[in-house]
Amino acid sequence: MDKFPAFLLLPFLCFFHSLFLSDADVTGNSSDPGLTLSAESLCAQLIEPNGYFCTEHTVQTKDGYLLALQRISSPSGDLKVQQGHPVLLQHGLFMAGDAWFLDSTEQSLGFILADQGFDVWVGNVRGTRWSHGHISLLDTDKEFWEWSWQELALYDLAEMLHYIHAITSSKIFIVGHSQGTIMSLAALTQPDIVEMVEAAALLSPISYLEHVSAPLVLRMVAMHLDQMVLALGLHQLNFRSDVLVNLVDSLCDDHVDCTDFLSSITGQNCCFNKTRMNFYLEYEPHPSSVKNLRHLFQMIRQGTFSQYDYGILKNLLIYGQFKPPAFDLSSIPKSLPMWMSFGGNDALADATDVQRTLEELSSKPELLYLDNYGHIDFLLSVQANRDIYDHMIGFFRGGKLG
Repeated sequence: MDKFPAFLLLPFLCFFHSLFLSDADVTGNSSDPGLTLSAESLCAQLIEPNGYFCTEHTVQTKDGYLLALQRISSPSGDLKVQQGHPVLLQHGLFMAGDAWFLDSTEQSLGFILADQGFDVWVGNVRGTRWSHGHISLLDTDKEFWEWSWQELALYDLAEMLHYIHAITSSKIFIVGHSQGTIMSLAALTQPDIVEMVEAAALLSPISYLEHVSAPLVLRMVAMHLDQMVLALGLHQLNFRSDVLVNLVDSLCDDHVDCTDFLSSITGQNCCFNKTRMNFYLEYEPHPSSVKNLRHLFQMIRQGTFSQYDYGILKNLLIYGQFKPPAFDLSSIPKSLPMWMSFGGNDALADATDVQRTLEELSSKPELLYLDNYGHIDFLLSVQANRDIYDHMIGFFRGGKLG
């Protein structure tokens, strides 16, 4: 069996992939206690070199994680004057805020929204390269990685929204991709969070994963990859380590054809620019936790959109019931405007699962279906500007595009 090429790991990080944490203290002095400065920041690395104004901010979660937020405006704008409506971009699994800026200024959603006059804020969840660790834990501590997307939704996303709301005195547009949509949908079921949100736009929307069809993902679930890595004593995922690369490589046997590794993870992508893979890998992937992977696998195995399942006894202790509480999509206010875009070739955000999400919502979101789009296309398609983003911007501005 041939080993899969290492450079093809980028698609994997869009859903089940991770790397080492390059973490540094980047706190600077400022009259704004949330403002941070660093030559190694996302602003300095990707935003400012393209001529855009950018400031770094730090947000502390209730459980002590220090998250990075970036605020961006176009070269024709000025962060010191009143911006347009605030919009928060929330990245997917094993990615970070750089995901919105990896292509040209005409193709990357972060740049496009800034050029359209929006007050762009970029979220980075705990453990990612651009965020700043924890007030007391090191990333080598087991406890540092004791979280899943549940905490990312209820703590990380919640605190980022609180911070932006306090700075701008305005409700916020949310844009999420992949796990960023899981976080968004879970958070929007909470009254204290949804009251800060003006509207939500979801790319490859996920609340259920029961109909995932990606062959390698299904193989990982069937082989209990989550339990295997726990047995190795791992709590942070690093698929560039020899141990885990070989572990995933062992799954690419006669049962799964990994010749096209991209398609085996995400489905067939129509418009992803593979020639930029080496550039993407300069920034990706970012870390996540084994517990997060286990939570996602629970969604696939159980067909649920619920809090983390600890097992009957611990569920009783933590939740007071045998099964973890579900996130009730019907509790998202009917008055909240929502927009969703999904694809016929997406093997992760399957159209059947999207339909289940739509049936459980009280509202009727605006929909944009693209038959030839796969999971990565919604973030990195060279045609996404005209195929997707023009429609999204029209939604935010209250209009409808034909």
